[in-house]
Amino acid sequence: MKRFSIFAGTVGGLALAGTATAGLNGLSYDLIGEGLVDGTYTVRLYADVDAGDRLDAVYGNTDSGFMITMLDGASTYQNTLYGGPTSQSINSAFFSVFPSLEWDSYVTIGCLYSDGTPFDSNALQNIGIDWAGFEAGGDVGSDNGTWFVTPADAQGGEIDGRVLVAQFSIYSGSGMYDMHFEAGFQGKDADGTTWNAAGDVLIAVPAPGALALLGLAGIAGRRRRRG
Repeated sequence: MKRFSIFAGTVGGLALAGTATAGLNGLSYDLIGEGLVDGTYTVRLYADVDAGDRLDAVYGNTDSGFMITMLDGASTYQNTLYGGPTSQSINSAFFSVFPSLEWDSYVTIGCLYSDGTPFDSNALQNIGIDWAGFEAGGDVGSDNGTWFVTPADAQGGEIDGRVLVAQFSIYSGSGMYDMHFEAGFQGKDADGTTWNAAGDVLIAVPAPGALALLGLAGIAGRRRRRG
């Protein structure tokens, strides 16, 4: 499995790796596989945080818009018959009958499926986002919407310094990158301090020799509000 990371903090528009600090440290994604759905590659996108921290919401507002933009003819695989835009629609009991459902494209916090995996349950909610474009394999955005859990829900807690926020199976376009993901993020430090941050990342499977360029693929800026 390949992991690609975009770190918090920018200088001259370029993402730089730095010492981990409280709040959102960046975004990273794992390449799960290629051809799990014919013609696609599948990635899982994570918010990187410190040990003991948690993520409670991914959102778009007037300060930090949420947008998934498909680039240069790329699109996402969507199982419109049995899946849906969030992990609440991904029922793992159906995988043996509809194998492609496991590789649907969707957003989440922490949980892969509606049964809560790898947690005991899935309490994800979403409001204010029109998912129609996303469910058609294209763009989606909102400046007044969110998917979220409550601070009492275990699934917001980090595992190995990361919290899962989305899975995408992508049909590549003609350009270097296939997707631009940007959003606001809210969570809590281990001491209970609330933080807010904005992050974005460009997603692609690198061609041979292009791995060194991936560190320039996106930025994860940082704004904090204590409360």
